[in-house]
Amino acid sequence: MRTSNAIPSMALAGVRVLDLSRVLAGPWSTQTLADLGADVIKVERPGTGDDTRGWGPPFMKDDQGQDTAEAAYYLGANRNKRSITIDIASPGGQDLIRKMAAQSDVLVENFKVGDLARYGLDAQSLMTLNPKLVVCSITGFGQTGPYKDRAGYDYAVQGMGGLMSVTGERDDLPGGGPQKVGVAVADLFTGLYATVAILAALRHAEATGQGQAIDMALLDTQVAMLANLGSNYLSTGVAPKRVGNAHQNIVPYQVFEVADGHLILAVGNDGQFAKFCEIAGCVEFVADPRYARNADRVRNREQLVPRLAAIMKTRRRADWLAALEAAKVPCGAINNLQEVFADPQVLAREMVVPMAHPLTDKLRLVASPMKLSATPVSYRQAPPLLGEHTQAILAEFGISEGEAEGLRQQGVLG
Repeated sequence: MRTSNAIPSMALAGVRVLDLSRVLAGPWSTQTLADLGADVIKVERPGTGDDTRGWGPPFMKDDQGQDTAEAAYYLGANRNKRSITIDIASPGGQDLIRKMAAQSDVLVENFKVGDLARYGLDAQSLMTLNPKLVVCSITGFGQTGPYKDRAGYDYAVQGMGGLMSVTGERDDLPGGGPQKVGVAVADLFTGLYATVAILAALRHAEATGQGQAIDMALLDTQVAMLANLGSNYLSTGVAPKRVGNAHQNIVPYQVFEVADGHLILAVGNDGQFAKFCEIAGCVEFVADPRYARNADRVRNREQLVPRLAAIMKTRRRADWLAALEAAKVPCGAINNLQEVFADPQVLAREMVVPMAHPLTDKLRLVASPMKLSATPVSYRQAPPLLGEHTQAILAEFGISEGEAEGLRQQGVLG
């Protein structure tokens, strides 16, 4: 591992990551590595940087309440990194990347298949310079297969990978039809799987001295994350359909309308169903052979759910939640984000973190969910301004101020 500015007590202290990725899947992975202590150097295009810097509004506001050029989207995936601007299409920029890769542990990129090979920056070329290097390539469809040359986007992959076929209201009900998930889950899951793969590859490199190439594809991840629904299809040959806010394999496990809104009822086993029926005043359902076991309830959901829906409408949300929570029957409110970030449990878990930023002292970010007792996540660096650390990073790799100025004049640096 390399020496770096990471806090020594952190799990990935000493790991240097060269981040050539942009938008979400790659930056989500490298932010996770950075949170755990890795020194992540974000390589950006001169002048524009990561595409998401301009994906607003909303934009971060400065101390005078005016919009800055830093989009909230960008801020959400780039903390704890340092930014350097390099034109990798130029020979000088390619030489810089090779020099930096030779002194790094991990390189993450999400260029189209073959793009970096044109510059001599593909995984095999870089691992020839640095045999221990772990190179993680993130694309829409992977390095092989008939779709490998296609551009891949989360929205399209949610559709192609089956997620939208099981997300949304039933086709026979008002509002029925395919729906995407409200956040870019194919990107986010790919970023998390990439992180796991990188950590495994680092472990292997430490043990053997051998790096490796990691081939991560959004479509692969989307197919994998179908989880029980993918297994259901492979077991039966029957493609699951959209069931709205209900569950494919459990009943009652869905949103119900109550007297003053909606709540989630998530009965996970027969014992919880018996407790629910006692609270709801329908204990006869427990002995009814159509509803006694979950398998029976799934087969007879069309008869059971309307009866439960009528009962649920008779009480207010607070009354239901208090009674169900006291009986340990899984349930929950449906919060908007204002309610989420005001929730006492979210506050207690410190899921909002303030960070000092060059343009404002009021920046707040969503915190990492990882709670490690010995090597906790550290919030060391606000999402960097474009090229904020260029000179300092170059100096770490032995590039003098005079050499850097020459590179700027050539257009290699921003």
